[in-house]
Amino acid sequence: MPQRFRLLTEAHVTALLPLSDLINSMETALARFSAGDVLQPVRTVLSVGPTKAYYGLMPAYVADPPQLGAKIVTVFGENHRRGLPSHLATIFLLDPDTGALVALMDGRYITEARTAAVSAVSARHMARPDAATLAILGTGVQARSHCEALAAVRPIRQVRVWSPTPASRERFVAEMSGHVPAALSAAASAEAAVRGADIVVLVTSSPTPVIDAAWVAPGTHVIAVGACRPEQREMDPALVAGGRLVVDSRAAALVESGDVVIGIAEGRFAASHVTGELGDVVRGALTGRTSAGEITIFKSLGMAVEDVAAADLVYRRALETGAGTQLEL
Repeated sequence: MPQRFRLLTEAHVTALLPLSDLINSMETALARFSAGDVLQPVRTVLSVGPTKAYYGLMPAYVADPPQLGAKIVTVFGENHRRGLPSHLATIFLLDPDTGALVALMDGRYITEARTAAVSAVSARHMARPDAATLAILGTGVQARSHCEALAAVRPIRQVRVWSPTPASRERFVAEMSGHVPAALSAAASAEAAVRGADIVVLVTSSPTPVIDAAWVAPGTHVIAVGACRPEQREMDPALVAGGRLVVDSRAAALVESGDVVIGIAEGRFAASHVTGELGDVVRGALTGRTSAGEITIFKSLGMAVEDVAAADLVYRRALETGAGTQLEL
């Protein structure tokens, strides 16, 4: 008997995944993961070809409500020469009772949106309630999605953006003006963007630190999204050592995050410096912020359960609306 499954394009996914619902879905997924209700290995990663392009496989199973699936994700830095996004992904959902394929969907937008939604969850639980100034280092798709997601959970009134290319900074300001209820400006330097900010987001592709601990004011919440390989780090190690460090997955951070792995190897701190997981903060097992003046750090690597939960949300909406194309395998 052929397997019947629903094919969903990026246009379908974008239309079926409202930001507010996604943030709430990610909050639930994180809590379930840290409570031990998710089966999910650390992702399998291959380095492909002479450019050492990134190829990852990310499976996950959630028992209640039952969700089963996986994401295949690639990062090919030279794709811009071919007119393709550097980050591409495909997500497939399986029937948790039979293992049969039920949905195949584009995962590029889900990766973009769920990453920002998870960061918004971190800000909801770890940033000061009055956080109003946002600094973003980077101007790509993650910068745009984070701008919108963080404005949804904190009263952001000012956004300062920086990247090494002035034209990229100006383009970001022009494109995002009107999308968030805040004044946007292009900063002349990373330091100018960061100093005095309440929330700092690092969404660059730099393999070396782009932020100095001296720039970060007491009470700041730092969200670090880049540097997802053990040989890369995007934060000043002094900042990591001095902040309250929370991660999405402790097991993954101790293997994949250069900001953690290199710091431990250099003897700057021990593995115990990772205070805990964001899901523990969400479910009340861990305090996200202990004082108004504490510098808090969320290191995001991305997890399969986030992709599967987001894809399941899309699939259920597709069944309700009839979106997508029904196919047989």
